[in-house]
Amino acid sequence: MEIVILTGMSGAGKSLAMNYLEDMGFFCIDNLPPVVLPHMVQTFAKGGAADGTGIKRVAFVVDIRSLEMFSGILPALDEIDALRIPCRILFLEASDAALVGRYKETRRNHPLAEGRGLPQALQLERQKLEDLKERATDVIDTTNLAPSDLRNKLYKLLSDEGRENRMSVLVQSFGFKYGIPPDCDNVVDVRFIPNPFYEPDLKTLSGLDAPVRDFVRKFPETGEFMDRLASILDFTIPFYLREGKVRLTIGIGCTGGRHRSVVLAEDLAARLKGKGLPIHVDHRDIDRDPLRRK
Repeated sequence: MEIVILTGMSGAGKSLAMNYLEDMGFFCIDNLPPVVLPHMVQTFAKGGAADGTGIKRVAFVVDIRSLEMFSGILPALDEIDALRIPCRILFLEASDAALVGRYKETRRNHPLAEGRGLPQALQLERQKLEDLKERATDVIDTTNLAPSDLRNKLYKLLSDEGRENRMSVLVQSFGFKYGIPPDCDNVVDVRFIPNPFYEPDLKTLSGLDAPVRDFVRKFPETGEFMDRLASILDFTIPFYLREGKVRLTIGIGCTGGRHRSVVLAEDLAARLKGKGLPIHVDHRDIDRDPLRRK
């Protein structure tokens, strides 16, 4: 179980950071009162993924929004230390000028601004956070960071498996007669390959069956096309990663989504697995044809 406590200055980017943590697979709990933090940490640490939830990474966002209750953050951390539960504390920081500008842009109220100006509220918040900042595992100054830069820093700090695992790839076969999947980033039409549907011995089989695979792969254009498709993806995937994409969906379509598209979706996934990416395969329409159901 990986546990992160995300905290820091109001306006420093904790909400954005929480979104990025969720993209990385963290189960995030926002604005948690410090008094319940040790119990929550202990509950998740004890359960881990074996509790049936499948949760392996948890992030708790704790900050000055809890007002008077925030004074309990240091005793809460002491209690967690006494339980010998390892937690990573990420503290987000920014200059007063940057924070004032962000508050003016969003027109939101600072949690401590009641009865005082924004500069005074920020000064008071810094005083309240001073000891917590000293205990932070990592301090990230977001003053001059673009959102993509913050994302990159978080992935560098928390990703043990490397940059490529930021993005998963779904290779999905489908039938054009049932419609193009609406979430496809790339749509590949493989209806130029001869159709096994018109072969009596192959009609009721699918692309998961060896005779259909052999039929589709025997044409020279099939192999050349797959080589070119793989080359295009080799070129474009690093740029998808650069732009912060967390899920790439490649739709491979034939007429009914049961023969050619299934074979080539499996073949493409096998090629991509050698690139160090998390690859998933889905055959959306493989069982929709009435002949297959019979």
